[in-house]
Amino acid sequence: MLAVSIIFVATNTVNIGQDAAFISSIPAIIVIVYLEGRGPTIAATVLLAIVGLWTREVVNGQLSVQDWTRAIFLLVSGGLIAIMFHRLRQDLRGALEVAEARLAAIDATESRYRWAFERAAMGFANANRGGQLLQSNRRLCEMTGYREEELAQLPLEALVYPDDQDAVRKLLRGLVDRAASFGMEARLLRKDGKTFWARLTVSSSRPDEISNGNVFVVVDDISERREAREALLAQKEWIDLALTAGRLGTWGIDLKDGTVTGSDKFWDILDMPPAPSRRLRELSSVVHPADWPKLAAAAESSSAANYDMEIRVRRKDGHVRWIALRGRQENHGDRLLRIGVAADLTERRQTTLLRAAVKKGERIMREERHRFSNLFPVVTALVRMINVPGNDVARYKEMLIDRIRTLETTHVLLSGHANVSAMLHELVAQELQPFKDTRDITISGPAIVVPGGAAESLAMVLHELTTNSVKHGALGVPQGRVEVKWEFASEGAGDDVLFDWVESGKRNNSRVARHGFGSMIIGLDGAPLVGHSPKLQISEHGLRYSLRLSRKEIEL
Repeated sequence: MLAVSIIFVATNTVNIGQDAAFISSIPAIIVIVYLEGRGPTIAATVLLAIVGLWTREVVNGQLSVQDWTRAIFLLVSGGLIAIMFHRLRQDLRGALEVAEARLAAIDATESRYRWAFERAAMGFANANRGGQLLQSNRRLCEMTGYREEELAQLPLEALVYPDDQDAVRKLLRGLVDRAASFGMEARLLRKDGKTFWARLTVSSSRPDEISNGNVFVVVDDISERREAREALLAQKEWIDLALTAGRLGTWGIDLKDGTVTGSDKFWDILDMPPAPSRRLRELSSVVHPADWPKLAAAAESSSAANYDMEIRVRRKDGHVRWIALRGRQENHGDRLLRIGVAADLTERRQTTLLRAAVKKGERIMREERHRFSNLFPVVTALVRMINVPGNDVARYKEMLIDRIRTLETTHVLLSGHANVSAMLHELVAQELQPFKDTRDITISGPAIVVPGGAAESLAMVLHELTTNSVKHGALGVPQGRVEVKWEFASEGAGDDVLFDWVESGKRNNSRVARHGFGSMIIGLDGAPLVGHSPKLQISEHGLRYSLRLSRKEIEL
């Protein structure tokens, strides 16, 4: 190209004229810079200028100012053309490098996407707008049992259980020409005909020249999750049925916020309208004032793991109901909750109290019958113990009536004053009053008050010991001696009281006492009517009965 350009410049100078010789070199310079680059182009430009000047000097014999001007113009034009083409080439090379880098990044992203697509834990597939599967990953093939080539020949509806196909069609029709996503739970069919539950999510992309509006399908196998959820629902139904049958209500206390939540049955038990939650202090309007402090204190305390208490609730009709609150404490993040069940114990408590009252009535009746049956031997013994003074029948009758009246006083005391406290000394003295003039009797001990039912029970024990002594022991023989004493177990007045009944003298029957109602009263067949730790020692020459009275059974 350079040689042709030199010949063309020389020929133009001779044949065409000097003015157009230099201008005709411009196309050649453009071709050279395009093919060779900046350096060769500048060298070729200089060479063309020299050849042009030399040709004009040969033809004209000398060089003019116009010749030098045209040569300089050629050099400047060639240099500018070389520099411009060089700059354009650099810019184009940079643009190509950027494009190649972007293509490499796209290839890397596609490679990562493909890697994640193939190894994802959920099933992925690409489909067209009509639901025809185009590409599927390995996990979807494992779920359905198809190969990828087989899935590519199936529409999405073919994988759906017939009863759920209409819902999937609506899902696909809902995809409009904009980015959208819809999901549903449906049963899918495996290749072997078995079904499984899956979470089906379809999303669309914006249509363009590349994706042409593809649909992305995500399939998540939720069979185990759905079975667990159904099992939980069934268990909840059983629990609700059990709570309803047991008339139990569920409740929860948020110790941080001081709020109470509960089931409708819980609010019904408290005689309050159902509500999602209430402040704990609102319950003070229905909880009995005597029980509110312990409920509030227990609700504010966070130390107890288990919760078990009984409170009284005042209903609007004025009735007081007994409510049991039982539960446990749990930590939910930064919240401390106490949850449990509530039960109305009023009927149960009333039944228990009624049964206790019936049992107490039966016990009192048995005691009365036993006391009445023992009354005749005591009267007989009194008749036998009193000697006729100087064959004075009137005096004998007077003494006998006096003993019988004393016995009557004790009997009335036991029968009609069970809830009146009595001094322990008075109880013992009253029981032994009929025998104080004819027998050696000693009574000693500190001043102790025996309250209510304990006094009645202790009088029954004393009456049983007296009756036994009349029949078999010291009160039945002239030389008999009875010593009754009591003292504190130690120097502290808060300890148990040791009670002793000691008989001295020959007994009519030294065998072990019979195990009847009297033995039950003094504790030979179990716990005594009052006190604890009874001991009975019987021999031919006497008897010793010991009993411990606890601090709660006496008053100082």
